[in-house]
Amino acid sequence: MGLEVCRAVADAEGLQLVAAVDPAAAGKSVAEVAGRSGDLPVVAAELGALSDAGCEVVVDFTRADVSLPALLWCAARGIHAVVGTTGFEPDAVGALRTAFAGPDGTPPGPNCVLAPNFAIGAVLMMRFAELAAPHFDGAEIVELHHAGKRDAPSGTAVRTAERMAEARQGAGTGPFPPDATDQEVVAGARGGAGPGGVRLHAVRLPGLVAHQEVVLGSAGQTLSIRHDSTDRASFMDGVVLAVRRVAELPGLTVGLDVVLGL
Repeated sequence: MGLEVCRAVADAEGLQLVAAVDPAAAGKSVAEVAGRSGDLPVVAAELGALSDAGCEVVVDFTRADVSLPALLWCAARGIHAVVGTTGFEPDAVGALRTAFAGPDGTPPGPNCVLAPNFAIGAVLMMRFAELAAPHFDGAEIVELHHAGKRDAPSGTAVRTAERMAEARQGAGTGPFPPDATDQEVVAGARGGAGPGGVRLHAVRLPGLVAHQEVVLGSAGQTLSIRHDSTDRASFMDGVVLAVRRVAELPGLTVGLDVVLGL
């Protein structure tokens, strides 16, 4: 994902890629690694390269355990952040909310956009599921990702379920009722119990990129809402949009839907 971000930022009008950090690729030219020409930086091993280069916005796609200290480092130095890393615990999100605020705990300060998915189609899928949720009697989410994804269920699946649960709460319909299953022949066969009674199922296979299907049902009908990312390039329009907008969005913004005005 880091390569795609470097390519997208380098190619975007009005943006300049001034630094890249990856200990595994340190010392290599971004032009060499990302397959781009021009005056591009050498990949650094340490975060200090970001401040040395005068970075205004950092884009982070790593792991939650690595991302949190790096983001706190950025916040302390007044650097905005756009974050696609998933798997943050609630306490970590709270720490980011505190860090990306002004000295008195409120904006303005450095800002952060934290989004479980930067594909615009995926954001629309979540919105459609949110709209549909109050009108059905049950819902399940199946998310499918490449075999290298470390967290399960995905941040997109969890956030989708949260938004569906919030929509039902707002409509006065409450959580989805449980089904009649009282015996799992194989433990976990019914998936994980997500927010609002939405069951979450995670698939990990080589050949996949990022996919999600929301299935809703009521008497005599079902509705399926599906989004497929078949290439990591699908996330880049959202990343570039967030990079352009992050300075305007005070504090911590969770979800690309806010950036899109959804």
